[in-house]
Amino acid sequence: MDLRLNEEHEMIRKMAREFAQKEVAPIAAEIDEKARFPMENVRKMGELGFMGLTVSEEYGGAGADTLAYVIAIEEIARVCASTAVIMSVQNSLVCQGFEHFGDEAQKRTYLTRLASGQALGAFALTEPEAGCDAAAQRTTARRDGDRYILNGTKHFITNGAYADIVLVFAMTDPAAGSRGISAFIVEKGTPGFAAGREENKMGIRGSSTCELIFQDCAVPATQRLGTEGQGYRIALTLLDGGRIGIAAQALGIAEGAFEAALGYAKTRRQFGQPIGNFQAIQWMLADMGTRIEAARLLTYRAALAKDAAQASGARYSLEAAQAKLFASETAVWVADRAVQIHGGYGYMKEYPVERFYRDAKITEIYEGTSEVQRMVIAGTLLR
Repeated sequence: MDLRLNEEHEMIRKMAREFAQKEVAPIAAEIDEKARFPMENVRKMGELGFMGLTVSEEYGGAGADTLAYVIAIEEIARVCASTAVIMSVQNSLVCQGFEHFGDEAQKRTYLTRLASGQALGAFALTEPEAGCDAAAQRTTARRDGDRYILNGTKHFITNGAYADIVLVFAMTDPAAGSRGISAFIVEKGTPGFAAGREENKMGIRGSSTCELIFQDCAVPATQRLGTEGQGYRIALTLLDGGRIGIAAQALGIAEGAFEAALGYAKTRRQFGQPIGNFQAIQWMLADMGTRIEAARLLTYRAALAKDAAQASGARYSLEAAQAKLFASETAVWVADRAVQIHGGYGYMKEYPVERFYRDAKITEIYEGTSEVQRMVIAGTLLR
C-alpha cells in the first residue's frame, strides 16, 4: 500500500490549508461562542469545489478521490470542526447518495446543485427511538398514487435547519423490517416539511443540529432514491463513507489540539524554563504525536480502500470502522492532554484547546458510536 501523496493531493492540502487559515480560523471561536452557522464560508467552500470534491466532473464536482477529500476535511478541522462536519455531511452522505443511487434525472436536478455548493444537503436517518438501531424507523412513507405521504420526526440532523435538499429515510413497509425502509428526496419548502428545534450542543456549535418534522408531507414518487425497500442498504453504504469523513474530522481536531499544546510547551515558562523541558510534558507530546500518526495512517488507508472498493464492488466497512474508532478516540485523548499541558489556561475560552476538547467528543458518537464501530469490526473479523 502506497500512502505517498501525489501532486493533486498536495495541491488540495495547500488550498484547504490556505482557506482554513485565511477564512475559517479568524471566525472559529466566534461561531462556536454564538452557535452561528458559518454560511459565508459554506458558500466559499462551494466556490472552491470542496462541497462536491468526489463528485464526478460530469455533474459539476471536482472528480477528486477519497484521499483528497479526507485531506481537505483534515485541514479544515484543524481550525474548526463545525465547518468540517458541514462539508463532510454534504460530500459523504448526500452527494455520494445521489452519485451512487440516484437516477440520471435526479443527478441532473439535485447533484449538480449540491456539488457546486449552490445547495446544501442533509441526511435524515436518526430518530428519537432509532439511533444506532437504524432499522427501528418510525417515520412512514405511504404510497398514494404517484406520490408518497411522509409522517414522522427525525432527530439530531446535521445541516437540518439550512438544508435545501434532504435525504429522508422512512418505512414504506413496516412489516418487512429493515427491508421495508426507502429513501426519499425532500426539498426545503415542501408543504408538510419543517425544521424543528435547534439543539444547544456542547461542541461543534457552529453547525446546525435540529429535528425535522414531516406531517402529511407529499413527495412525488420520482423523488424516491433507489428502489422501494432499498433505503436501509443505501443508508449503511453511505455511513461507511461518512465514517471516513468523521475520522478525517477527528484527525484534524487532534492535530489542531496537538499543535496548540506543542506551541504552548515551547513558550510557557515555569521554574525558570519552558515546560517543554520537563519529561512529563515531553512524554505527553511524544504519545500525542505518535497516536496522531497512527490515526492518519488508518484514515488514509480507509480512503484508499473506499476507492478500491468502488472499482471492484468490494466492501470497506472494516477499514472505515477502524479508522473512525481509532481517530475519534485519539482526538478525545489528544485534546484532553492538550488541556492538561495548558494547565488552568486550557480551561479558559481564550485558548482554543477547550474548544477542541468539546468538539472532539462528538466524533466518538455520531455516524456510529465507538461501541457500534467495535461491533462492525468484530463482526467482520469473526465472519
